[in-house]
Amino acid sequence: MSPEIWVGHYDAPLDEREIARHYTLTSDDLEIVGRRRGDATRLGFAMLLLTMRWPGRALEAGEVPPAPVLAYVARQLGVAPEAFADYAHRDQTRREHLVEIRRSHGFRIFDRDAFREVAAFAIPIAQTIVHPGQMAGVIVDELRRRQILLPSSSILEAVLRRARQQAEQLTYEVLTNGLLPDTLQGLDDLLARRTGQAATWLSWLRNAPQSPAARNILRLIERLAHVRALGLDRGRADMIPASTFDRLADEGSRITPQHLGELNALRRHATLAATGIRLEESLTDATLTMFDKLLGSMVRRAENRTRDKALKTVRELQGHLRTLTGSCRILIDARTNGVDSLAQIEALDWQRFAVAVEQAEVLGRPETVDRTAELIERHRTVKLFAGPFLNTFEFRGAGAVQGLLAALAIIAELYRTGKRRLPDRVPLRFVPSAWRPFVLRDGIVDRAAYELCALSQLRERLRAGDIWVAGSRQFRNFDSYLIPPATYAALREKGPLPLAIETDFERHIEERRTRLDTAIEQVTVLARQGELPQVRLDENGLIISPLKAATPPATEIARRAAYDRLPRVKITDLLLEVDAWTGFSECFIHRRSGREADDRNALLTVILADGINLGLTRMAETCRGASLRQLAHLHDWHISEAAYGEALGRLIDAHRTMPLAALWGDGTTSSSDGQQFHAGGRGAAIGDINARSGNEPGVAFYTHVSDRYDPFASRVIAATAGEAPYVLDGLLYHQTGLTIEEHYTDTGGASDHVFGLMPFFGYRFAPRLRDIKERRLHLLPGQESGPLLGGMTAEPIALGHVAAHWDELLRFATSIRTGTVTASAMLRRLSAYPRQNGLALALRELGRLERSIFMLDWLRDIDLRRRTQAGLNKGEARNALARALFFNQLGELRDRRFENQTYRASGLNLLVAAIILWNTRYLEMALADIATPDEIARHIAPLGWEHISLTGDYSWNVEDRPDPDALRPLRAVSSLLAA
Repeated sequence: MSPEIWVGHYDAPLDEREIARHYTLTSDDLEIVGRRRGDATRLGFAMLLLTMRWPGRALEAGEVPPAPVLAYVARQLGVAPEAFADYAHRDQTRREHLVEIRRSHGFRIFDRDAFREVAAFAIPIAQTIVHPGQMAGVIVDELRRRQILLPSSSILEAVLRRARQQAEQLTYEVLTNGLLPDTLQGLDDLLARRTGQAATWLSWLRNAPQSPAARNILRLIERLAHVRALGLDRGRADMIPASTFDRLADEGSRITPQHLGELNALRRHATLAATGIRLEESLTDATLTMFDKLLGSMVRRAENRTRDKALKTVRELQGHLRTLTGSCRILIDARTNGVDSLAQIEALDWQRFAVAVEQAEVLGRPETVDRTAELIERHRTVKLFAGPFLNTFEFRGAGAVQGLLAALAIIAELYRTGKRRLPDRVPLRFVPSAWRPFVLRDGIVDRAAYELCALSQLRERLRAGDIWVAGSRQFRNFDSYLIPPATYAALREKGPLPLAIETDFERHIEERRTRLDTAIEQVTVLARQGELPQVRLDENGLIISPLKAATPPATEIARRAAYDRLPRVKITDLLLEVDAWTGFSECFIHRRSGREADDRNALLTVILADGINLGLTRMAETCRGASLRQLAHLHDWHISEAAYGEALGRLIDAHRTMPLAALWGDGTTSSSDGQQFHAGGRGAAIGDINARSGNEPGVAFYTHVSDRYDPFASRVIAATAGEAPYVLDGLLYHQTGLTIEEHYTDTGGASDHVFGLMPFFGYRFAPRLRDIKERRLHLLPGQESGPLLGGMTAEPIALGHVAAHWDELLRFATSIRTGTVTASAMLRRLSAYPRQNGLALALRELGRLERSIFMLDWLRDIDLRRRTQAGLNKGEARNALARALFFNQLGELRDRRFENQTYRASGLNLLVAAIILWNTRYLEMALADIATPDEIARHIAPLGWEHISLTGDYSWNVEDRPDPDALRPLRAVSSLLAA
């Protein structure tokens, strides 16, 4: 490890609070020290005692403690700090005092027994902690707790190495113990080449197809069968810490088959066993996800085809309708005028009339313009994979889905046995009413319709969690995601729960009732007086006027003047400078060893390649001194989501302390929004189509931005996914020091479930609802809205239902708060549940209550509307910068693996944060240079990029980088009129 890391453990602190914490003498200490003769002896003895406590080592001969520490201790003793100089030269006295203090206070020297003792303690630590610096910190803390004096750093490094080796050995033995010879041979065979192929079996398993297609489902199932044939028990993964297993499985997915073959047998078999277990799980999830996407795409194509047919039907029907309406008009006129109807009928063009009736009957049938009929026409696609798919997985469920599970078992049996006809009696209760006319034709069950209906219902129930799959990580039983009931009961008994809400239901509802009463009264009074700010509410309805711009006219002039003074800089030089300020590149440690990258510039090159969407191949071509092999190795072993998150935290924590950033906000509010990116090349195969963003496949980067412009969280979501489930993830799981209290989204980020969950974690939710006039207030039972709000009021909150599920809601929220499960995973499942699900309905009712309070606040509080508008504007401005940076490859995502898409999103967000930090630091100088007042400066965003060179050759000129404490000079403003 670097000397800087050890300095933090071995040196005395310089922070005043830390000095007071560790170097304050107790009354017993003062009594013992007071027995010494002479100021120098008392001060020296005290410093020996305190230093052995913290940092936990003995003072060396001639060593002088830091001046602030020495002054603080001397002041307690009433002596001069200078007295220590005399003690520092008396080594014999120091040695005698060390022995005395060890005996009287129980301190131990670091001998062989201590080495073995600490090494044994460090083994489980080494299994779970990769970073050597973090591991060293844990061991040093344990030595202090056991009062074992710290040895030299080289000895502690030896402890770390031995603990790491023994931890790895233990992990390998646990994973391989008891494996049958056939299994071990099967693991070794994974490294052999497939018959007639250049790739190994392991490479074949790793590179599974991604594009949703029937043939690819079969290919995934083939791979899954190969892994299952190894006979690996999933329970082995539970025998070691989860993080250790994940790390070993991750290694197996990255190490080349050639290098795996060169490992010793124990490590090779353990790594391949972990990889095999993980592959079985990931292939299971990949197959189920592809099934979901394939059926979804079939439904979309059926809808599009049905829409096209409907338009064609209208055109075809027009001529026949004219014939029919003309004939009917003749009959109507005959009856009206008392003319013989039969004579008029005889006068009709009967053949033309009959054809019109016949065509109208055909075009009017439901199957002609119904997407279900069109979907059934695609049964041939389903037949390609339905049998192997249903016979590969074990579907489980409870209650209402038993009929569906029985139907799936019947269909699987038909494919397994080759039978063509369904049994005479099959389950039908699961068939929705819209499907019944197609499933039951003249009392006979149509097999194609029955299969499509069952598979469609399976897709919905998998999404909701009503049906789960053995061996899946993503499609598990809903309850298995939550904290176990016994653990939750223990937490509740100890109390309080880690939630920001009042956990007593009656007190919580009473507080909400009071807030709602107050809001109703104030809105009503202000509305009658015509004093609702920019809102008109009367008997004719609700009108909310748009907010007026609050930016001072002089802002644009000041912005241009400031940015004109910013130094022109290459993006590579900017990253080097920001790294010198924050050391964010230190976060990208090796996945296995925990060590930092040897070549810092090459690491930054990899990060830049992610951030500007250039890719490693093209980056290696444009960056001097970097080979594709070197960049690929760094990307495989140093780039991870955790590293990106930690690095982003460093940048944002550095930025939020700047004086200029404080002008933009206090760091307690934030907004989030999705930004669409089209998918091209191989990435198009796994992208989804969102009709609101065009007809091209793509994904969305969903990003959270603070009121100080800090993009503190970003993730990839499907283009078709609702944004609401992901709002809480960024607030709960970011790795920065921000403390968010109020959050804004647009309509897409709002749902009653999100409204209901926000108070559990202490957040105020303030979305900009596009259709707020159409939304309804839901009051508590017994509350009255009054005549003005009566038209906006719907049915009251089902309070009894919420009360019945209150404890379930608390367990649900506690599971999210403690990280047992993510908010997005649970909200996606709840939103997919059928209407009768108790927990989903209870959370919806709670959300309706919170939304009603918010809507009334929105009407009476114009500052809330302004804050929301300003927060969303900051997010949109950040998106403009992100779009400018992500310019390579036409701004399209061409990665077919979701992991790589995630790295692109994280790299882009890190690059945005670095530019914001750099701009802020130089804007402070520029704004001071032109004497910009704070009321103008707060409107100038750090999101400009005109002064940054984003293209060209990406070289790293470390020699030209300013010192961390220095800045580049501002540019002189040039003029066309200058000589």
